[in-house]
Amino acid sequence: MFLGRYEHTIDEKGRITIPSKFREMLDGSVYVTQGFDGNLQAFPSELFELLANQVRSISYLDANSRRLRRILFANAEQIKFDSAGRILLPAFLRDTANLTDNAIVVGSGEYFEIWSPENWRAQQTSLNDIEANETRFSALDLNTLQ
Repeated sequence: MFLGRYEHTIDEKGRITIPSKFREMLDGSVYVTQGFDGNLQAFPSELFELLANQVRSISYLDANSRRLRRILFANAEQIKFDSAGRILLPAFLRDTANLTDNAIVVGSGEYFEIWSPENWRAQQTSLNDIEANETRFSALDLNTLQ
C-alpha cells in the first residue's frame, strides 16, 4: 500500500525520484496520468490495466465517457525507472499539474499522486477543514472498520 508524503525535487530534465518504499511495490515502471484535482496519478501496471478495462467498458456514445477516456488515456505515459530510481515526467504532464522545481509525492492506498507544492497546500487546507470533512465523508460507508 502506498502511504505517506515525500517532498522531492524535479531536475532540469523533468526527472523526479520516487520514494524507495514506492518503487519496491512497482515492477520497474509506473503509469502516470492526469489526476482530477490539479495533480498527477501514478498507478502500478496491474491497477492501471484494471482501470483502463473499466473505462473501456463504458459506452463511448456517452459524452462523459469520452471525456474520461481523454483525461485518462491522452494524458497517460508508462514510465520506466532509471538506475537512480527516477522517472522522467513528460513536459505535458508537468504542465498539467503545475510542476516545476519541486513536487510532493503522496501515497493514496493502491496508487500514489504527484502534486506541485502550491496545489498540495491548497489541498491540505481543504482536507484540514473539519466541518467540511464531516459533511463530505458522512455519506461514505465506512462501517466496515470493525
